[in-house]
Amino acid sequence: MEYNLCIIKPNRSSFSETFIQAHIENLAGNKKVLYGGTFPVYDHEGNFLIRSYWSILSYLIKKRLFKQDNIIELNKALSDYLIAQNIDVVLAEYGMVGAKVMAACRMANVPLVIHFHGADAHHRPTIEKYKQQYEESFKYAKAIVVVSEDMRASLVKLGAPTDKLFLNPYGIDVDKFSPVNVSLSAINFIAVGRFVSKKAPLITIEAFRLLTDSYKNAHLWMVGDGPLLASAKQKAKELNMEEKITFTGILSSAQIIGLFKKMRCFVQHSVTAIDGDMEGTPNTILEASSSALPIISTRHAGIKDAVINGVTGFLVEEYDVNGTTEKMKAIAGSAALAARLGEAGRMHMIRNYQMKDRIKALDRIIQNCISPVITSTQNG
Repeated sequence: MEYNLCIIKPNRSSFSETFIQAHIENLAGNKKVLYGGTFPVYDHEGNFLIRSYWSILSYLIKKRLFKQDNIIELNKALSDYLIAQNIDVVLAEYGMVGAKVMAACRMANVPLVIHFHGADAHHRPTIEKYKQQYEESFKYAKAIVVVSEDMRASLVKLGAPTDKLFLNPYGIDVDKFSPVNVSLSAINFIAVGRFVSKKAPLITIEAFRLLTDSYKNAHLWMVGDGPLLASAKQKAKELNMEEKITFTGILSSAQIIGLFKKMRCFVQHSVTAIDGDMEGTPNTILEASSSALPIISTRHAGIKDAVINGVTGFLVEEYDVNGTTEKMKAIAGSAALAARLGEAGRMHMIRNYQMKDRIKALDRIIQNCISPVITSTQNG
């Protein structure tokens, strides 16, 4: 089916939003990509969406002087763009974006698909800010895509109709990741992700410190950056772990894949943050499993589906430091166990998380929104 798809995203580019880039590169249809915040201000060529000088002036006055949020000039500009480009359907990346562009889509009579990703469905301040707009967007949207059952439940509580909710977890290009031979590895653990509350890097450090009581030669690599990086480094210093923990900063995908080859296990202690923020399905866990690394993580959001406890890795309860340490000990004590879990994890990715399959499922959801009826058979 030939169709014109407009993808609207907040950022022009973001190294961590690999899922959005995958949508841009792999979804069917003739694609136009808009960006510039929760409401797009730039078109697919990087030009300002509002073209009229007087409309731009009015927009700037309302935005900067009067701090208005819902500005008619932007809505009109987006609506005109959708009509001029013969857009058949809009895919809004993140709930906030869907809530903001809903009025323009309605003006242009263009169907809207809203793709939630994580904090937009769980972060309490965000939900409080957009609650009323969410409710309105749920009414207009043809489909609402979620990446975990926890996210589906959260949106149902916010008023999303169950017949509009479609579960489609993130995918991974498994072929990009060669299986690691962990049976020959040293006792090396790796954590990859932003240093933020929901990834609980300090808990990972505490659990690893307890592991070193039994395994003196164990080492932990922590990859990434974020607001808790300084605290994590200070924690490592206080625990005398400076020589046993390597903080790499941000690495490229190729560099991370290179590090994977030296590792025995991937660890990520995801938790529900104080402000309610949660994961969707962490892409780094999918990448590590695709590399045949066993996973130690928590019973949290989409991780519960991506990691099969006792089969592809181990899951513990959130904030369970001792439980995490015990699972790390099991991996440290048996390279054969690590290899068995890792091999099963890679097969789990091949069978259930192949990028091409997840993209096809999302494309079916989108195409069905152009048709009069969304069939429930595409759900999942």
